[in-house]
Amino acid sequence: MQLFINETHDEERAFYGLRQAQLQNCRFAGPADGESALKETADLELDGCEFNLRYPLWHSSRAELTNCRLTESCRAALWYDQDVSIVNSWLNGIKALREANNIRLLNCQINSSEFGWFCHNLELKDCQLQSEYPFLQSSSLKITGLRLTAKYSFQYVQEAVIRNSVLNTKDAFWHSRNVTVYDSVLKGEYLGWYSENLHLVRCKIIGTQPLCYAKGLRLEDCTMQNCDLAFENSEVTASVFGHIDSVKNPQSGCIVAGSIGEIIQDWPERACRIITEPVAFSA
Repeated sequence: MQLFINETHDEERAFYGLRQAQLQNCRFAGPADGESALKETADLELDGCEFNLRYPLWHSSRAELTNCRLTESCRAALWYDQDVSIVNSWLNGIKALREANNIRLLNCQINSSEFGWFCHNLELKDCQLQSEYPFLQSSSLKITGLRLTAKYSFQYVQEAVIRNSVLNTKDAFWHSRNVTVYDSVLKGEYLGWYSENLHLVRCKIIGTQPLCYAKGLRLEDCTMQNCDLAFENSEVTASVFGHIDSVKNPQSGCIVAGSIGEIIQDWPERACRIITEPVAFSA
């Protein structure tokens, strides 16, 4: 295995096609402003490296990045990659990850607009993410301990499981399919509109007009805060502890809550049952 230590490179395609190599404390920056430093590479181990130039890891396979820093100038850093592990690293450039397969991020700090688009088999654990439009049309997501600040999150996502996370986002899960969220806080507006088979378990939901126009929606042992006009035109089965500000025209199913401030039923012939009574926590 080749070894590169404490080197600085700024040329175009500095390590194009590199195979079976270790790069330690290397820096990709300089006046030549070269792009695509590690394009078409495979079997790399990068430790303590800094990337300040564009498009460094495209079409790369089997890479491990540890304690690496991708600066704000490192835009579109990892595209079309597969089998990549990123640990204890900082990803700061726009569009940091796209159209990649089998990517694992552990304990990373991420500030990247349009992060994680069109990815498959993406795993995040104990990461912090600041974004605007994360995870668009990605699939097979496994997320634990995520602290997210964003605007339009998880749109058109399919097959995702999220646990023990805090999602602070303007809206989330629009047009998503087969998503389950456990033990998390979901704060924002217009949560889960047009979703299909969205399942929220022991979650705290905060914000106006959540969970409308949904199909196969399930809430299990959740709480809702500042949630008005909830469940409009949705197929829903919900058990909610405490109060819901208002419920509007659910399509079908059953909603059980401790109390509901206002129930709006413009079509009383609809089949949704609404029950207000104290709800005990499940064993």
